[in-house]
Amino acid sequence: MTSPRTVTQSDYMHWAKTSSQARFNLATSGLSSVRLRELRVGMEGLELTRDGGYGYEPLQQALAARLSVEPECVVAAIGTSLANHLAMAAVSNPGDEVLIEFPTYEPLLALAQYLGLNIKRFKRNFEGGFRISPEEIEKQVTPQTSLIVLTNMHNPSGVLEDQLTLRRVGEIAMRVNAKVMIDEVYLEALFRKRPATAFALGPQFITTSSLTKAFGLSGLRCGWIVAEPELASRIWRLNDLFGVMAAHPAERLSVVALEQLERIGLRANALLDKNRRLVYQFLDSRGDLEVVRPEYGSIVFPRLRTGTSERLVQLLREKYETSVVPGKFFEMPNHFRLGFGGSSDVLIAGLEKLGAALDELARGQ
Repeated sequence: MTSPRTVTQSDYMHWAKTSSQARFNLATSGLSSVRLRELRVGMEGLELTRDGGYGYEPLQQALAARLSVEPECVVAAIGTSLANHLAMAAVSNPGDEVLIEFPTYEPLLALAQYLGLNIKRFKRNFEGGFRISPEEIEKQVTPQTSLIVLTNMHNPSGVLEDQLTLRRVGEIAMRVNAKVMIDEVYLEALFRKRPATAFALGPQFITTSSLTKAFGLSGLRCGWIVAEPELASRIWRLNDLFGVMAAHPAERLSVVALEQLERIGLRANALLDKNRRLVYQFLDSRGDLEVVRPEYGSIVFPRLRTGTSERLVQLLREKYETSVVPGKFFEMPNHFRLGFGGSSDVLIAGLEKLGAALDELARGQ
């Protein structure tokens, strides 16, 4: 039976575009932006247009080399969001059963609803460090399950899942002939310690990512999907209905960026290491918050010991010029997501404002 569309928009993305900006922005989850001059490229290296075809060959080769896969397994996409749309749509039909982690990144859930999928959930619990439980997935999966969807590193908690656990998830999927789609956009923030894409664990895996979050290269919209060649070909054809052709200057600049990722990554890694220490020092001082502390990445997902985050978010914006992401967008209203990929000065000031707002709320209780 075909399921009707119940969602045609993302409430989180609308909030992020219209309500997240603040003088002290702790809502953004990516690195502060790299400026064009930092890419060390001249205008002579750019062209406006290329011949048609599926993929820009130098970009295909560069992505394949970075991911240690064959070029025919890579589909370039306009950011991770479109990559997720294409991947999910290519392996499902309206009414299909899809198993999605809880909590998760809201656009993934909204996308499954938009596609008319029959959504089931498996839990990643705070008490379990937001780790994946293959046993929980096994309880929820059925012969009708066509797709299992998760993020790694986990959005919103930032927790990294190990390869052994992902392999077990893949084995469960194979038993019911399902695919496993993993949004790996935060995985890039491991830099030198980055594990292989989960696609290496078997053809049942489909992975998506981009240069956006870890490297401050959002403007390039350089995203990708990794899938077995036959599926990758189908995704390219599906993209003819959506992205069709990427902006060629962005393709060329993406190749330049990939050639310089080690240097860009050193800058990003140093910033995140410093900022993570600042965040954890702040959390050490707060008895009203508890949090799972990821070793890597650019986000944390604190939980208020009492109450929900709605009043906190409102007070931060209205009085303290500070922004964090409300936990309601991850179906956990007693949490909020805090990003620390921006400048250290903004982070220090924002954490001070966050502490003041928490103290004010405590005095009013």
